[in-house]
Amino acid sequence: MVLIADSGATKTAWALIGTRKVWHFQTQGLSPYYFTPDQIAEVIDTELLPQIKDKEVTGIFFYGTGCSKEEMKELVKRGIRLAFPGKVRIQVESDMTGAARALCGDKKGIVCILGTGSNSCVYNGKKITRNNPAPGFILGDEGSGAYLGKKVIQHFIYKTFDEDLLHKFNLQYQTDYASILDHVYKQPWPNRYLAGFTVFLSENRGHYMVENILEDGLSDFFMTHLYKYPETWLWPIHFTGSIAWYFKDKLHEICNGFEMQMGTILQAPIEGLVQYHRKK
Repeated sequence: MVLIADSGATKTAWALIGTRKVWHFQTQGLSPYYFTPDQIAEVIDTELLPQIKDKEVTGIFFYGTGCSKEEMKELVKRGIRLAFPGKVRIQVESDMTGAARALCGDKKGIVCILGTGSNSCVYNGKKITRNNPAPGFILGDEGSGAYLGKKVIQHFIYKTFDEDLLHKFNLQYQTDYASILDHVYKQPWPNRYLAGFTVFLSENRGHYMVENILEDGLSDFFMTHLYKYPETWLWPIHFTGSIAWYFKDKLHEICNGFEMQMGTILQAPIEGLVQYHRKK
């Protein structure tokens, strides 16, 4: 059986592909920037293997955040090998490669990740041929949950929201300026904290200020990244990630406005990765 992993910073989605059935599991995220090989093996031993039980794994395809560099791929591979000793074939690739295979399969396309962070690439059906830098939520991540959440916070702090939205925001979050600064500048995972405010956008669709935040934030992603690829006007544009999924209507609207061809939108890459590896 083939085991597939789609790993982010917070969680890893696993799929075990059998002849007639697919089993799905979940563990915590396994970023090589925060885990040693021994720690990766420990997570697999304690969280995954008890779920797999006695099912035989012959191959593992791991797609993860932080796995674009060869040394990080090797780190993850060593950890997996400790948990799966023997003749199990192990391949580690970046989450961007995982998204490309999930969304495009063997076809050409522009691939976009819009989740807590954001990223994009040009995929020729076999490999990534062009990829803009992804400098993280402080310097980039246009269109991401952290990016949109930051705009929500700015509207609150600067009192740009009208009275109705300010009232709703205060009722929902019961926070203040000092607490926001503490979370953003002193607490761990500020990008996740900011991304959490996209729920406010989702729950207040239709208000012109919310629609403006979404349109401006997502358009920034198109202008900053997709406009840099000549293939953008030749190939379909595919998206995956929570932001892409929950605001897909706005993505369709922007694509139409820029005269770009909308492709597939997946909430999570694991769905498409199962199909990709089943065909292989």
